[in-house]
Amino acid sequence: MAPPARLQVPRPGTAVPYTVLLGWLLAQVARAADTTGRAYNLTWKSTNFKTILEWEPKPIDHVYTVQISTRLENWKSKCFLTTETECDLTDEVVKDVGQTYMARVLSYPARHGNTTGFPEEPPFRNSPEFTPILDTNLGQPTIQSFEQVGTKLNVTVQDARTLVRRNGTFLSLRAVFGKDLNYTLYYWRASSTGKKTATTNTNEFLIDVDKGENYCFSVQAVIPSRKRKQRSPESITECTSREKGRAREMFFIIGAVVVVALLIIVLSVTVYKCRKARAGPSAKESSPLNIA
Repeated sequence: MAPPARLQVPRPGTAVPYTVLLGWLLAQVARAADTTGRAYNLTWKSTNFKTILEWEPKPIDHVYTVQISTRLENWKSKCFLTTETECDLTDEVVKDVGQTYMARVLSYPARHGNTTGFPEEPPFRNSPEFTPILDTNLGQPTIQSFEQVGTKLNVTVQDARTLVRRNGTFLSLRAVFGKDLNYTLYYWRASSTGKKTATTNTNEFLIDVDKGENYCFSVQAVIPSRKRKQRSPESITECTSREKGRAREMFFIIGAVVVVALLIIVLSVTVYKCRKARAGPSAKESSPLNIA
């Protein structure tokens, strides 16, 4: 149920035209009388085409049904008679991410499991329009691999998988957007705070760096053709010093394993020789005498 309207009474002594005052009173009465459980604050939440419609309020004596359509199609019902305040509409919007979708939330009085007696035209609220290819948020990208050799730094970005399918296969973000998907690389010397940038419409960067310097960097997905929601969050920051640190750690681990193995071998040989040396005299004493 929508929260009760708070009456905002004009200040005493303020001159208010009669028509304005009447309109204000009618609006307040209409808001206070809206006790139908009508949904409000309908909001699309979408990242990499995973799309959920959310709304308010949490129902007390009502249930909701969500309907979705394009501009050329009839309404299709989803999330029937639910007490939740969200509905996953991904399977509908990924059918054609270039279409513009509309949704609405219908409110029904709770019947304790009995679905009869519902009004033919229940109160409902419409959502804003939603076009997935334009409105879905770009998810945080992932750095797949990186390597610094001399004065060259190579960074490879891993494309996120989406729930958009073609011939039964889930498409990557690159497969959906093609060359319209760019990545921006932010990189800087580990000993400095000054950032440089590089951009590519592929998934690989090969940039010039100073030899012997460690570098840190992050990447960001960008759709330049969009008017809004152009950029994703930046990826987790990586540093080439970590790569060297991992190599160093592996070297020490392998070295430790080799040392332990050698110690075990040396100890085994030593114990064997000691046992053989002790067994030598006793074996001679216990041997029978040779009588000529």
